[in-house]
Amino acid sequence: MSYHADTHMADNLFYDGVREMIQGKGSAAEDLFLQFLKIKPEEPAAYYELSKINFDLNKSEKSEEYIKKAIELDSNNKWYMEQYAAILVAKNNFSAAAALLELIANKETHNKDYFFNAALLYQRAGKNAEALKDLNKILAYSADEDALVRKQQIFAKMNKSDSSAAMMEQLIKLEPQDARYYTLLAEMYDNNDQHAKAMQVYEKALQHIPDDAGLQLSLAEHYRKTGDSVQFINYFKKTITNRQMDVQTQLDMLYSYIRTLPAAEKDTQGMQMILQIVEQHPADAKVYEAYGDILVLNKQISKAIEQYKRSVTIDPSKLRVWVQILRGYAEKRTDADSLIIYAQKALRLFPNQAEVHFLYGIGLMNKKNYPDAIKAVNRAIDMQPEDDTAIVAGMYSILGDIYNTTQQYDLSDSVLDHALRLQPNDAGALNNYAYYLSVRGVRLNDAEAMSKRSLQIQPGAATFLDTYGWILYKQKKYDKAREFIEKAIASDANADGAVWEHLGDIWYKLGDVNKAVENWQKAKQKNTDDPFIDKKISDKKLYE
Repeated sequence: MSYHADTHMADNLFYDGVREMIQGKGSAAEDLFLQFLKIKPEEPAAYYELSKINFDLNKSEKSEEYIKKAIELDSNNKWYMEQYAAILVAKNNFSAAAALLELIANKETHNKDYFFNAALLYQRAGKNAEALKDLNKILAYSADEDALVRKQQIFAKMNKSDSSAAMMEQLIKLEPQDARYYTLLAEMYDNNDQHAKAMQVYEKALQHIPDDAGLQLSLAEHYRKTGDSVQFINYFKKTITNRQMDVQTQLDMLYSYIRTLPAAEKDTQGMQMILQIVEQHPADAKVYEAYGDILVLNKQISKAIEQYKRSVTIDPSKLRVWVQILRGYAEKRTDADSLIIYAQKALRLFPNQAEVHFLYGIGLMNKKNYPDAIKAVNRAIDMQPEDDTAIVAGMYSILGDIYNTTQQYDLSDSVLDHALRLQPNDAGALNNYAYYLSVRGVRLNDAEAMSKRSLQIQPGAATFLDTYGWILYKQKKYDKAREFIEKAIASDANADGAVWEHLGDIWYKLGDVNKAVENWQKAKQKNTDDPFIDKKISDKKLYE
């Protein structure tokens, strides 16, 4: 075969090999390059391609063998040396890889990146002196920000704080509008208890970038460390309401800050800041959600509901906000219609959410639509995962309340028993179940045991004291009953009419009709719902 024919065949083999590599067919490409080398054994490019193929196949020894041959044939090719450096890095031989990059850098006109990457590799090898030399070669030409940052980090790791500070001073001079370098230097001084030096850095920064959010946050931390709580709060609040911050960061910081406040300050400080954030982001649903949360903290439920409603008007996709609206209406208890309407809206968006069905059931119960309330709560129970025992138990407890109201006592007892099997220490369920039994005058010993248990769990709860006293009344233990009812009244300045009426009934049984009438009159003033209250007062006689 002629020389030209050999050359033509070799060229075809080489280009076919490249094509196979591009298509991801490494083994086929390797065969083609090996065939090529039989014709042109002194061609370094083929060894380079074979090195890359084997490198991709994690055959580092073979890859290194090929690239060494390529460099032997052409020692001036930077791509070959870069490939060899990559192989050495894969073998964790960082120093040798860095030395190769230095060789390239010394031959290249535009060599900054090679020196920089060599410095990084020397750093990984723990050779900080060599890394600093390469960084200095970059800085000899110009004040390079990346090189200065890397030098500062090396000095910091070497615990050379003065040298580290000097690098940061150069960075501040280079980038006077960048808060990172001021804060980095100031925080280093603070960490070394050099607070006066830190403050000098902050004062310099404030001259250039007084409204930078990162600087304000760093200043807040400085004042926290130095014990200046007034300035800490001042700068933390500035950070939270800084327009440079994205809204989610603002809200996260606000929540974090509020959690640190004493209860007496949560409302005023939280409210001031959320109003500023609302002003900055008037069309963001998350902001109105946060506004509602803060109003809930302040027990302003009606106002909170209005903010949550604004939130879902902007973005109706967030289940949590709908649930907050429903919980708010459920807590108020006086607006069953709104609870039902918004629950129906939420159900159209989230038909498979147990809590929405449950709160819908609460609304129907408050509206006295008991058949539909029972259906809604049962549907919620069916959807709620059984391993959430506390939630499921609460649903059964409410279902028991509805069954009791509708005088389906067997069903009421059954579901309340089940609720207490799931959550034996649910004080509310224990109290309600005990009271229902006492009103019916059945299983009074069980009622007393449950009521006593509820008081062990929540000692001094006025409602629980009233229940226990009423059970004792039903057991004809009148003196003991009076003691607990009076404790209930003493522990609740707003004790409702039913409690006062209970006390009147007890005094009647104790033979003091005047005290009985006096307490019945208080019960009437407190709007007791007993239809016999007027008759009791006028006849001075107990009607049950």
